[in-house]
Amino acid sequence: MDRITLTGVTAVGYHGVFDFERRDGQPFVVDAVLHTDFTKAAETDDLQYTAHYGEVAELITKHIEGEPLNLIEALAVRIAEGILANYGVAAVDVTIHKPKAPIEVPFGDVTVSVHRERS
Repeated sequence: MDRITLTGVTAVGYHGVFDFERRDGQPFVVDAVLHTDFTKAAETDDLQYTAHYGEVAELITKHIEGEPLNLIEALAVRIAEGILANYGVAAVDVTIHKPKAPIEVPFGDVTVSVHRERS
């Protein structure tokens, strides 16, 4: 299976369980791997036979900036399901980074990852 990888799609969202997270917002960073077959796109050199990664990045940004959710797990699933519903990919991996998570000890990053496949 061929892959398209987007890394570091960043926007401010208002996700989290604490009031200040929903009030103040914080950056969320998303990586997505789209599993697809490039055969037809390569043969025709035509965008219609692959996933338009610019549009995928816009979909990711809309989800980050959209309806506040308590959990980044829910955000990851909604993004993955949105990609599957709108682009002809066989599967998708989505990782959400929450680098400013409200954790009381030093840390580098918090991530959750999901894998979803077309049924």
